[in-house]
Amino acid sequence: MGAFARFSAACILGVSVSLSQGVADAADLVILVNQGAAPGVRELAAGFERVSEHRVTVIQPDRAQLVQRINDGTADLITGNPGVIEEHVRGGHVMASTVTPFVLAGLGLSVRAGAPKPDISTVEFYTAALLAAESIGYSRGCSGTHVAEGIEELGLTTELVSKTIRTEGGPVTDYLARDEFEIGIQQTNIMVGVPGSDYVGPLPGFLNKPCQSNVGLLTVSQEPDAAREMIRFMVSPEAAPLLRRTHVEPINP
Repeated sequence: MGAFARFSAACILGVSVSLSQGVADAADLVILVNQGAAPGVRELAAGFERVSEHRVTVIQPDRAQLVQRINDGTADLITGNPGVIEEHVRGGHVMASTVTPFVLAGLGLSVRAGAPKPDISTVEFYTAALLAAESIGYSRGCSGTHVAEGIEELGLTTELVSKTIRTEGGPVTDYLARDEFEIGIQQTNIMVGVPGSDYVGPLPGFLNKPCQSNVGLLTVSQEPDAAREMIRFMVSPEAAPLLRRTHVEPINP
């Protein structure tokens, strides 16, 4: 074999080894997400796949699936509101040193599709809309807690209690689409553009108390290095525009 042929063969072998190493290093990550963070995490997963060799599956599990996956080693990352993630840390399911805040989701108001949209541009108009509504719905999660706190600050808790419905599972927009109440309040990012409902706008002023979501590495992860890469990407400058596409704000703008 001539010198040039030997050189060409060596180059081909080097490229083959490099490609094989890249394939070997590629990981299949699974991230378990809370409802409020799901749209943003799906955008982040797609972005991370574009800049890395890793593949990411995003799952919004029910309670049974969540328990199974955080115990059997079939998930790598988990997102949730700070209190929920802290519970997982105390339970030994999430590594405390990896817990990272990554997104804030503000609150908004929607009505069933085709219904008149109330003016909620100021605290006074929002208050009037609540008083005028025949029925109001919001969740029991972070957003629902913040909505209830805002209503209390307005001094309307007692006045609104008889026409307030607290939802159990599923987004508030599902209830609006079924005409179960007149106006619904939840995180904007899971209300905009949902069939069966029309988004009105964000809650005004001090009433718009955002919900934070954190991400953490599950102790059962089989791909901890790739999972840490994903966490770093989720708070990188490249992640900010991806999150904003879903009507949320990155922790690190």
